[in-house]
Amino acid sequence: MWSHRRILLFKGVQMDDNSRWQKLAAEFLGTAFLVFIGVGSVPATLMLNGDNPFTMADLGMISLAFGTIVTVTVYVFGYIGGNHINPAITLGLAAVGKFPWKRVPEYMTAQILGAVLGSYAIIATLGMTASDVGLGIASYGDISWYQAFAAEFIGTFILVFTVFGVIYRKASAGFAGIAIGLVVFAVIIPVGVATGSSINPARTTGPMLVQQWLGGEVKWEQWPVYMGAELLAGVVAAVVFGLMAHTKTDKTSVEA
Repeated sequence: MWSHRRILLFKGVQMDDNSRWQKLAAEFLGTAFLVFIGVGSVPATLMLNGDNPFTMADLGMISLAFGTIVTVTVYVFGYIGGNHINPAITLGLAAVGKFPWKRVPEYMTAQILGAVLGSYAIIATLGMTASDVGLGIASYGDISWYQAFAAEFIGTFILVFTVFGVIYRKASAGFAGIAIGLVVFAVIIPVGVATGSSINPARTTGPMLVQQWLGGEVKWEQWPVYMGAELLAGVVAAVVFGLMAHTKTDKTSVEA
């Protein structure tokens, strides 16, 4: 039987935990922030460039926008709902027993709706010209679907693997946001050239939906390639990290 002190401590933990709607709101707003700042940097760059060619410096600024906002959201929303803001991370956590399966659909829904809101916020800020230049939709051009699949899989794998590494119990405390932001910045440099480096099913889907609703061109035939690569990579990264890093103590704690 638990002691009175342990019961009070347990109740204290429960009372300090955020409610279900607060966690979903954090996922919704966090993903909206990500899309508005990160995806929004793409049409902003194209609009400023005009007829000038897209350069490595432009790609670097877009990468910086993504990395910066991801770092911010980790510290702002992480203690509320975990700051997944990415269905690939949510699915990976569920696949290895670190997140309840029954909550996966609602988290993913909140993330996609947040991406839709973030996309509309881009239009509200930059106007319809943002839609005219593509609204930052991730797509691939003159490469095969399997090369695009490989690029998105590799990029998402590195991102999710890093997330699992920095949230692991033996990782250095306090650096999760910085590490995740930096890996997003780094991954976008090589993967962005091939596919736009979505590495996030919500970031892929939200802008595509809004662009469709606004009458813009959307290559929906590419959507399954992004979804398959990103979601599969999330699960594989979670499993591989567990195989590489987990010890007998982890197994014992899970069984307990």
